Amino acid sequence: MFSLLFEQPVVFILWIVAILLALSFHEFSHALAGRLLGDHTAERLGRLTLNPAAHVDPLGILALVVAGFGWGKPVPFNTYNLKNQKWGPVMIAFAGPTMNVLLAVTFGLILRVLLPVLGEGNLLVQALFFLVFINLALFLFNLIPIPPLDGSKLLLALLSSPQHARARTFLETRGPLLLIGLIIFDNLFDLGIFGFLSSIISVAVRALLGNAA
Repeated sequence: MFSLLFEQPVVFILWIVAILLALSFHEFSHALAGRLLGDHTAERLGRLTLNPAAHVDPLGILALVVAGFGWGKPVPFNTYNLKNQKWGPVMIAFAGPTMNVLLAVTFGLILRVLLPVLGEGNLLVQALFFLVFINLALFLFNLIPIPPLDGSKLLLALLSSPQHARARTFLETRGPLLLIGLIIFDNLFDLGIFGFLSSIISVAVRALLGNAA
């Protein structure tokens, strides 16, 4: 994707705009879920907004540009303020991927209508395709149960008993490094982990577009 900056700068800009939009809605949904569940932490810190500047994580953006998968700045919350302290974090975590699915379906349906009319070369059509792809990528990637990704909240909730304390500590402290290492090794040695996710995304995009693809 980075090569597009030099080969097709307009297309590269469309990708970046799609990434920022998808990330902003993703992180905003975390903040909104926390607010609805009784915690005002994210709201007080200015995260209950669609402004991309409040949500961009430089490393997560770099991962998206280089590998096609990434994340935004984690939305903070205070577990003790939540109405459900065990499963509240899980609900907050899955609010982001849920929003991405809703956006992917919405943009996909719009694209399905416009593609036969405007053609594949139209910039609006390309922008909609990027929005569908990025939102599906964020949805699937964030389901991986490794911190700081959203799927880890479910795994950590399932490991809440004292006998799993060591595993929880390992995931919480080493998870980000493990994730970065996984991305690097997958790209260097072509392990096919994220290629498999890309295949799933391609199938989903074709299903959304139907006969228009």
